[in-house]
Amino acid sequence: MTAKSIGSIISKMEKVLYHRKLPRLTALRELQMEEECDAFKVLIGTILSARSRDENTKRVLNNLFIRFKNAKELAEADIQEIKAIIHSSGFYNVKAKRIKEVSQLIIERYNGKVPDDLERLLDLPGVGIKTANCVLVYAFNKPAIPVDIHVHRISNRLGLVNTRTPENTEVELSRIIDKKYWLKVNSTFVMYGQNVCLPIKPNCKVCKLKNVCKFYRNITDAVSAPQKKSPFS
Repeated sequence: MTAKSIGSIISKMEKVLYHRKLPRLTALRELQMEEECDAFKVLIGTILSARSRDENTKRVLNNLFIRFKNAKELAEADIQEIKAIIHSSGFYNVKAKRIKEVSQLIIERYNGKVPDDLERLLDLPGVGIKTANCVLVYAFNKPAIPVDIHVHRISNRLGLVNTRTPENTEVELSRIIDKKYWLKVNSTFVMYGQNVCLPIKPNCKVCKLKNVCKFYRNITDAVSAPQKKSPFS
């Protein structure tokens, strides 16, 4: 993997999305633009986004911050009220607990400001590597590669990596991709995964990456392979 090749891959993805008029921004990218990189909202939005559709995440986050304006108000909030507001985001019991705990710790330890380095972000309750990297990218514009199911799936389909978990994929992508592309990887791969390289029945017909895609090569080879003659025919 070279810097030139990953740059070409991202460029081709962007062109496909643009020409098909599908450059719908991800929830975190929209949040980054609308809230001018508000680190606390990005952090809470990332927690809410787990196993939730983007449009639902955005709606729930807006409702949450209409009621609670900042970390201090969320830190002091009744957890049952938080649960009621975020109920439709899924796993609301766990998410509500994390949101309150994170808010309290940010007030107590960091004077209301979200830390901007990986080590301290990972020290927050329930914040894993993906969430921490999302905050670095979308709140602080610091190079990182957040890996969700879309980034993990596409990276393996293309043959960029051969990994079993998103955590392994993050390690491998960070090793092989030039840092100058890190800020673009998540948003581009996620949009492509939501619109083109779908989990089931990917739209290979419109994809411009077929010539470098391991997944496409495997399925075409399987289709074109001669069928073994049955010994009973």
